[in-house]
Amino acid sequence: MPFKLNADRRHHIPKQRFKVTNWRDYDASLRQRSSLTVWVTREAIAAWQAEPRTTRGGQRTYSALAILAALTLRAVVRLALRQMEGLIGSVIRLLGLDLAVPDHSTLSRRAETLEVPRPRARAGAEPMHLLVDTTGLKLCGAGEWLHEKHGTKVRRSWRKLHLGMDAGTGKIVASLLTSKDVDDGSQVGPLLDQVEGPLASFTGDGAHDQDGVTSSVTERHPEAAIIVPPRANAVPSDTAATAPTQRDKHLQPIAKHGRMAWQTASGYTKRAKAETGMSRFKQVIGDGLRPHTDEGQVTEVGVAVHVLNRMLLVWTAPDGIGCARVRSVLISNKGDRPWTRLAELEWTRRSMFSSCTG
Repeated sequence: MPFKLNADRRHHIPKQRFKVTNWRDYDASLRQRSSLTVWVTREAIAAWQAEPRTTRGGQRTYSALAILAALTLRAVVRLALRQMEGLIGSVIRLLGLDLAVPDHSTLSRRAETLEVPRPRARAGAEPMHLLVDTTGLKLCGAGEWLHEKHGTKVRRSWRKLHLGMDAGTGKIVASLLTSKDVDDGSQVGPLLDQVEGPLASFTGDGAHDQDGVTSSVTERHPEAAIIVPPRANAVPSDTAATAPTQRDKHLQPIAKHGRMAWQTASGYTKRAKAETGMSRFKQVIGDGLRPHTDEGQVTEVGVAVHVLNRMLLVWTAPDGIGCARVRSVLISNKGDRPWTRLAELEWTRRSMFSSCTG
């Protein structure tokens, strides 16, 4: 939202230009983008096969960890399921492991019922500043292929992705996938239900300027500040003079100092980090959904969030371990672990470098 109000008067402002001065580091970072590093813990190798079933029904061959590892690697390198099957087999052979490779049919079927680990709050963490944003993901299928091949006019389908991000760490703590007709404000409650711990503030764009959003935040986190820009035609409430609401407290400085000054004073400028998170999602994962079923699409989004949070641990690692845009996959059955604790595990590190771009 910043500077959009001045769009009709910004034609004279020159576009910012950036000059690269550290060419050596820049070239190294470009080469590092195609680096694929795979960590496999010994616990993950032992848990690759499914545990014996104690109830009626067929015995599964692969555990949920094996399916999650395959889908995680697929999200990183952006391959189809058949190509993913071949890549996993190559990785296992290069690592010298005696493990069976799940076929593409098994991956497609198990993805619909897979439980992806949810982000967990850190113990003793301070109240979170939650940033909420929404974007669209197109459905990839025969319609897109017909449009590119024959120029056929088709009605493109897409779905909405709602993300909640921690402003302090950049970690995605909540995610939802809905149809394109769902209102953004109606999904604030389900997003807040996924957040663990107290909130210090809730920040959203103008689409969240609704009474339902305010009530959803207040019911779950009464002490949280609600930072949402009021609409251009917004008016104060009837009790603005005696008992002003948070929305009334936003309208007063906007009327006195202007909307741009309010954005800086209220901390609304932090919402730019949510836009950065959306950009990171589409650059690393992509802007489309490949599964054809709703359950598979929800799992793909959950795996993508799991991948981005894991990559964030590597990118922000101390001692220069992480490097921006490195393709890294950690296969472990220990859930989310801080990077500083990886050295305490008895884990085997193997690296494979290939031209996996995206």
